[in-house]
Amino acid sequence: MSIACGFECVVVLGCMRWVWKRCTYIGNDDSATWPPATYDEFEPIPRLCRTILAVYEDDLHNPKFPPEGGYRLNPNWVVKRVTYRETLGNAPPYLIYLDHEHHEIVVAIRGLNLVKESDYKVLMDNKLGKQMFDGGYVHHGLLKAAIWMLNKESETLKRLWVENGKSYRMIFVGHSLGSGVASLLTIIVANHGDRLGGIPRSLLRCYAVAPARCMSLNLAVKYADVIHSVVLQDDFLPRTPTPLEDIFKSVFCLPCLLFLVCLRDTFIPEGRKLRDPRRLYAPGRMYHIVERRFCRCGRFPPDVRTAIPVDGRFEHIVLSCNATSDHGIIWIQRESEKALVRIKEATSAEAPTTPPPVQKIERQHTLEKEHKKALERAVSLNIPHAVPTDTDEELSVHKEDESARGVAETASLIEDASTSTSHSTDARTNWNDVVEMLFTQDETGKLTLNKEASCTTE
Repeated sequence: MSIACGFECVVVLGCMRWVWKRCTYIGNDDSATWPPATYDEFEPIPRLCRTILAVYEDDLHNPKFPPEGGYRLNPNWVVKRVTYRETLGNAPPYLIYLDHEHHEIVVAIRGLNLVKESDYKVLMDNKLGKQMFDGGYVHHGLLKAAIWMLNKESETLKRLWVENGKSYRMIFVGHSLGSGVASLLTIIVANHGDRLGGIPRSLLRCYAVAPARCMSLNLAVKYADVIHSVVLQDDFLPRTPTPLEDIFKSVFCLPCLLFLVCLRDTFIPEGRKLRDPRRLYAPGRMYHIVERRFCRCGRFPPDVRTAIPVDGRFEHIVLSCNATSDHGIIWIQRESEKALVRIKEATSAEAPTTPPPVQKIERQHTLEKEHKKALERAVSLNIPHAVPTDTDEELSVHKEDESARGVAETASLIEDASTSTSHSTDARTNWNDVVEMLFTQDETGKLTLNKEASCTTE
């Protein structure tokens, strides 16, 4: 009897410890060891959040729901605004904005519309491990949406970049569902910049706001130099390993789903998660906006931390009443504005010891070193398909071996995208063909990785 009672006490104490740790875990803990972001690298984020909000307006000359301070956009610089009527359900609505003030070509993609069936179709078009691409795994439906957008807008983007002296940066930005499309757009363009007039990787950027988990860990780290994710405190989406299609099937019982996922992941070892090549993650470098503290009421002045995490990459669900509200683009825009003002005040208060241009160069070198260390960390943890980018030959061989297993799925993707996209027979780039260039057909009729194409795209 005493042994049974002792065992029961151990079990009860263990459960109480687990409940305490889960209930006291807050979003602030995810980035507690990260360094603060600088003003120059965070400055575009509030401005691009306002551009995303502008996608929701029917007429920017007479906006109905402007954020505090307005959109601060010139309506005459809007090149194109595409609604659900034009996308035909193949992609979310988006806006192309030519920002002459900041020398940027911005493609802003809106988030999930809960009343639009077409958005759900994009989300549901995926299964775990269904789509392999660029040596890793990606979300099948989001990749199809990205290819559709490039087929439709690549000539417009190429023309804008060439007409403006080939000096403007090209920015892809999206919220929630749109963040996944923007991230995969960036990966394709980064590997095929010659199809957009030869735009270099250094002029390409993506900002994934409230990012969806859309790519495997090796791709998330590999493209951290061009893809930046923005997370507000306890946002549930970048932390939820459950596939997107399952999350939004349960959108009306989301707290129940988050609790069950939290309970399940408690018993999955960290090493097992990292070794699963099909597991999807939020992409790129992370910017975490923190505004709440443990056992404190209300919101504090927000801080922004940044890093390229490999292990511990927003892997824990936060049981918080703000988990869903922190996903809203309106809250992210407001808090990022406050954070930018706070960073600027802190920067101006410090006495500069070096000229600003030198500081920018030093910060750029620091970011490059962080990216290299993250790639090395991924290799040391035996992350599937992770290879440092400075070993091009090894990377090419590795990608050939791994991508061959996903050839059939990629061929099916190309065929499906071709049937849903109408384009003329002129000299425009067909992005289905660009993706298909990575593969050739052997004597048996099977598709295999094209070695020459894979080498030239790196």
